[in-house]
Amino acid sequence: MPPPLTLLGVVLVLFLLYLLSSTPGPGKYPPGPRPLPLLGNLLHLDLKRLQVSLCELSQKYGSMYTVHLGPKKVVVLAGYKTVKQALLNYAEEFGDRDVAPIFRDAMQGHGVVFANGNSWKELRRFTLSTLRDFGMGKRGSEEKTIKELHHLIKLFENFKGKPFNTTQPLNYSVSNIICAIMYGSRFDYADPAFQKMVNRANENIRLAGSAEIKLYNIFPCLRWCCGWWLVNRTQMLKNFSKNLEEIKGLAQGLKNTLNPQDLRGFVDSFLVQQQEESDQLGSYFHNDNLNYTVANLFAAGTDTTATTLRWALLLMAKYPHIQDQVQEEMSRVIGDREPRVEDRRNLPYADAVIHEIQRVANIAPMTIPHTTSCDVTFQGYFIKKGTTVIPLLMSVLQDGEEWETPHSFNPGHFLDEKGCFIKRDAFMPFSAGRRACLGESLARMELFLFFTFLLQRFRFTPPPGVSEDELDLTPSVGFTLNPSPHQLCAVSRA
Repeated sequence: MPPPLTLLGVVLVLFLLYLLSSTPGPGKYPPGPRPLPLLGNLLHLDLKRLQVSLCELSQKYGSMYTVHLGPKKVVVLAGYKTVKQALLNYAEEFGDRDVAPIFRDAMQGHGVVFANGNSWKELRRFTLSTLRDFGMGKRGSEEKTIKELHHLIKLFENFKGKPFNTTQPLNYSVSNIICAIMYGSRFDYADPAFQKMVNRANENIRLAGSAEIKLYNIFPCLRWCCGWWLVNRTQMLKNFSKNLEEIKGLAQGLKNTLNPQDLRGFVDSFLVQQQEESDQLGSYFHNDNLNYTVANLFAAGTDTTATTLRWALLLMAKYPHIQDQVQEEMSRVIGDREPRVEDRRNLPYADAVIHEIQRVANIAPMTIPHTTSCDVTFQGYFIKKGTTVIPLLMSVLQDGEEWETPHSFNPGHFLDEKGCFIKRDAFMPFSAGRRACLGESLARMELFLFFTFLLQRFRFTPPPGVSEDELDLTPSVGFTLNPSPHQLCAVSRA
């Protein structure tokens, strides 16, 4: 146990932080529950289901309110209209990233996801441009995805209709697509180094949503007085460090064989840009930004799409009549040939089901928190520069004013009375504005191809002896919301 004087010092520091955070600004702050000293509103919140607690508070305090996470004052934005207005109409004011202590420890200000300022602007511009050059969301990445799907289908067929956990096969397959874009080549599913990289990245996504890490982000001083207790933090940093070493090795191998006239992937493009700016003082194209950006894209490009696909297959097994309709439409429209991205417009029901899966899965319910880049007055309330802001995407995807049956799985949300697909403004799973998902176009393409390829070849059912009603849709705790552990059967339709 830490000595009493250390604990007393920690308490005094926390109390001072609380007093500073409670000092009123020059204008009226959004309303919210009254905070306790040091603890803030933690007694009002379930850290394992924080997004649910925040949605419940919005029912009482409105679409914009203040909550204290320990001594830290946070503004929560709830509902489609408020979140859209903030992220799109006030994009600059709400456009900075709030970098939580665990990500500050891991990223050290490098990379493209947990960064701000000119470095982030330059890297985001370069990353978007380069990913497009390598076909993100276009024919090039479509071919990479279809090639990868052939490997995945063989793996599914090896289970011969018996129950299996879809987690690792989907993680490995989706990860290989981002690897092909990053490095110019894929990995064998049996490659132990590749398996460890994917598994470590996914473990970190899970640990980042744990109550322990949330407490550490609220009270980072715990590192100094209770470091022995922060086992999840230690494991996360260990995982990230090991993955970073793997990325450095892969990048060095590509550097040793680099041909500027024949670029293989994102890493090659970065290395060429690095060479071109080698004589520029303060260039952002240094090795740290290369390695951390690749790490960001590897983790994000694997987890979000693979998690959504796990929900997709689980929901198809849960609602077999919807699976039947998707497969009937596909048989009628494309027959036995392989689906292509261009088929989307002729498969309105399948497209509607994919969108509804994303809405119901709600895998990033709080997105990654933002912070205000300047003092701002929004909807009549004053918010200081540097205030953490949570755009509550869960409240957008379940907004009762925007969705007819917000808490039910209903593909009709995206269909008109003639069965044609319709876009919905409140469909915002990739967030919006300056911090919208970098890989949205790639993810949309992957989801369509994976979903249609797999449903063309397999029927997904619960394990023998398990009914559809027994399939659990309760998400597990994590930085993103994964399905609870489960098994499915992939029964060949051939």
